[in-house]
Amino acid sequence: MNQAKYLFPSDYMADPSAHVFDGKIYIYPSHDWESGIAENDNGDHFDMRDYHVFSMEEVDGEVVDHGKVLSIEDIPWAGRQLWDSDVAHRKGKYYMYFSLKDKTDIFRLGVAVSNTPYGPFVPQNNPIKGSYSIDPCAFEDDNGTHYLYFGGIWGGQLQFYRDNKMVAGADVPHFHENALSAKVARLSDDMLEFAEAPHELVILDENGKPLTQGDTDRRFFEASWMHKYQGKYYFSYSTGDTHLLCYATGDNPYGPFTYQGVILTPVVGWTTHHSITEYKGKWYLFYHDSVPSGGKTWLRSMKVVELTYDDNGLIKTIEGKVQNK
Repeated sequence: MNQAKYLFPSDYMADPSAHVFDGKIYIYPSHDWESGIAENDNGDHFDMRDYHVFSMEEVDGEVVDHGKVLSIEDIPWAGRQLWDSDVAHRKGKYYMYFSLKDKTDIFRLGVAVSNTPYGPFVPQNNPIKGSYSIDPCAFEDDNGTHYLYFGGIWGGQLQFYRDNKMVAGADVPHFHENALSAKVARLSDDMLEFAEAPHELVILDENGKPLTQGDTDRRFFEASWMHKYQGKYYFSYSTGDTHLLCYATGDNPYGPFTYQGVILTPVVGWTTHHSITEYKGKWYLFYHDSVPSGGKTWLRSMKVVELTYDDNGLIKTIEGKVQNK
């Protein structure tokens, strides 16, 4: 498919995390709605309150809405803002990892469990111990080990943390300093907690030096995703205020990763958040834009387009604003 396809035009769904379970593609998006809250850099206007699950047997075929599978009212520790999520499978159970502010307005990561990939999901009573910020990505390596990648600055609160602790007065580094990094932690065997303290995921430039915070076209901002291709680990992410989806490659799930290039140029709408998965021998990029809402950055619609690699394993750049169908 050369043109991007809108997956569910009748409602606003964003941040689509796509996985293949039971021979189908399952998609786990955020659910946008008109909250009436003024737009600001903290993202208060993204006041999402529930999740739906979608599935498809063919990329060009019907998209099935399995309905509401988790609501903010179901979560004992909930405060507000049920942001992006992802799902992993282990030993017959499905684990939804989600971003949510607790009752003190601090973002944590939670877990909800289901017997099926289409839910409903039952949340744990408390967030993951030691978790913080937003944008969880659940990745299963070839040996069955699961990792959780996460983090996002500005509204995602990552700038307030150093060495996994909230630090008074901490903020985004100066432009010449090393960029804030995504975090990665191996998950426990029961999939409900971190098995270790989160690690820094460092992205290097072509000279082997960490990207700086001022390198806004390449440095990490939010929207972690991990996949493997031909034995290499591909860490992809959003640059945030420069509106690019970029990627870096490495030899193990912790990195370091070396910057490689742009996956998707800017789309209509402020945010860019995605997933990458293989299905029936082809690779696909799932993402969103704000074209159907007339450019309202808080009302986004999920899309899919085929993703291709060159002979060296480099991802061919997709033009965001011309891939509409």
